[in-house]
Amino acid sequence: MSNSNTEKAEDTAGSVAVAEVPEQAGADESGLDIEALEREGDIAADYIEGLLDIADFDGDIDMDVEGDRAMVSVVGATLDELIGEKGEVLEALQELTRLAVHRSTGNRSRLMLDVGGYRESRRKTLSRIGAEAAAEAKKSGEVKPLAPMTPFERKVVHDAVAAAGLRSESEGEEPNRYVVVHPMD
Repeated sequence: MSNSNTEKAEDTAGSVAVAEVPEQAGADESGLDIEALEREGDIAADYIEGLLDIADFDGDIDMDVEGDRAMVSVVGATLDELIGEKGEVLEALQELTRLAVHRSTGNRSRLMLDVGGYRESRRKTLSRIGAEAAAEAKKSGEVKPLAPMTPFERKVVHDAVAAAGLRSESEGEEPNRYVVVHPMD
């Protein structure tokens, strides 16, 4: 036993020892592993950068962590081809990127990919649609079904309906799954 251990034992005689539990490396107070999410973002950014190079597209890549997911955004002048009609190409790119992250980390990724601000713009539109559908359901007292949407789109609408104080559900099968807004019970 070294001198420093002997001194510590003498100094703490008669007191209660409390074991310290080491925190998970990179975890914040909510238990999220920010470093792991940043690593997902780095892997995704490298993957997207490779795709941009192959397709000869110009674009800058921004990475961030929002809530419990990594966010990767591609910004540039001519990126409409990467969004596609109704965001279909963007959805496919996001799934491919998630697969690349999964292959590298061994963990399922909830990464969100945005191109040219499409998702942020779409989020604002969908929030408005959800709020309007909630107002209509409140006023009419009738169930209000909406058009088929992607999982991302449905989540935004569900959040807007909940913010309006109403309940909503997703019904149907992919790719025709849609939100139904219920009036107050």
